[in-house]
Amino acid sequence: MMGRIGRIDFRAALLLIPVLLAERPAHAVDPFEIQVYDGTSDAPGTGGVELHVNEVADGVRTAPPPEIPPHHTAHLTLEPSYGVLAFWELGFYLQSALRPDGGYDFAGVKLRSKLVTPPGWRTSWRLGANVEVSYLPARYEAERWGAELRPIAAWEDARWLFAVNPILDFSLGGGGGLPSFEPAALALIKVHDVVSLGLEYYAGLGPIDAPASWRDQQHNIYQVINLQPVAGFDLNLGVGEGLTAGSNGLTAKAILGYGFAWRRRRPAP
Repeated sequence: MMGRIGRIDFRAALLLIPVLLAERPAHAVDPFEIQVYDGTSDAPGTGGVELHVNEVADGVRTAPPPEIPPHHTAHLTLEPSYGVLAFWELGFYLQSALRPDGGYDFAGVKLRSKLVTPPGWRTSWRLGANVEVSYLPARYEAERWGAELRPIAAWEDARWLFAVNPILDFSLGGGGGLPSFEPAALALIKVHDVVSLGLEYYAGLGPIDAPASWRDQQHNIYQVINLQPVAGFDLNLGVGEGLTAGSNGLTAKAILGYGFAWRRRRPAP
């Protein structure tokens, strides 16, 4: 009798495994940097700074404690960068957030290293990879420590730009498990070398060994416009809509960038 009960319990546990896996939520798409990397980098000895501002006008209203839901939260990120070599760029992020109740939070730091194919490698193709390590307060990432591996593939000519980033997001806070898969992509058409128009796509599918259900996955499409650099400044503007119940319904984003160069001082004679 006991053996039979044990076999029944074991079979019931097996039947529950796919249900439990299906209910694992997707890892949230990074709200602080809504951007697709196109395989370019700062030239050696030059640098830049970007200000990312993202406002979740209509977002998910629940989150697992101690995290706070993104609804009506504004995310602000300052991102300086520096070109070390023709194929290597370093950067970091200083993140902050304005909560719906008016409170203002420090929201973490990230360090990144980006490797790309140098200029002239191919006429139209660019390849690369970006690696990040992050520390965020618990209300913005329950496990606090994380890492990201972002492969980069891009194709560009005088008229079009396409790029794909199949991102893997790792938890380093002790939660374990395989990384979350968060693909991103863009398609742009250029208009008279002044602006470019197109679409950006961002998704959070959950752990690569057990993707979340379609309802819980995040899928967002952004309509974007980019103003080409003028006097060192460039601008990216976009409005994104969510395609699933697990996505933020409406998000507005802006990225203001400025590029500059440092002059190396010659040693005194």
